[in-house]
Amino acid sequence: MEAEIEKCAELLLQGKVILYPTDTIWGLGCDATNEEAVKRVFAIKQRIEGKSMLVLLDKSDRLPLYVKRIPLIAWDLINEPSRPTTFIYPEGYNIAPSVVSNDGTLAIRIVRNLFCQKLIARIDRPIVSTSANISGMPAPQLFSDITPQVKSLVDHIVPETFADSTDYKPSRLIKFIDDYNFVVVRE
Repeated sequence: MEAEIEKCAELLLQGKVILYPTDTIWGLGCDATNEEAVKRVFAIKQRIEGKSMLVLLDKSDRLPLYVKRIPLIAWDLINEPSRPTTFIYPEGYNIAPSVVSNDGTLAIRIVRNLFCQKLIARIDRPIVSTSANISGMPAPQLFSDITPQVKSLVDHIVPETFADSTDYKPSRLIKFIDDYNFVVVRE
């Protein structure tokens, strides 16, 4: 695993795009602080800019580096989900502008996949995670569902052996409204 993490870290720090397993479905990813790399992910997905993407962090301690104000209720929820959950925080910063939504929010998931955790720790910054498909097409549940077109457009494909998801669907989405309230955007 360490050799693969080193290879991916080197590529991400060079602004490259990888196809990799997460704790949910396979994702297209890049260094979430590199605007040019993020734009490449948008191009691969044929997704209109302005529709934000989520980022993965390895641990909740890093949240203050990318969210200006963390709602109080967040600390009760982020480490407790029974399944992978992405939280939408107000006022994202220190991140590529294209990753932040038009309303200033930033979607972050603390990832459970060991490969992802180690990769994020190695590059010391968040990585973009968006489903490995062309926009408008169904999100692939398994590696075998990813189209050859998407596979041909990335710089590196992480071996399938690093996939450990048992959920095979996009994460739950919860948006914080204020310090004490939230709304479930996607179950």
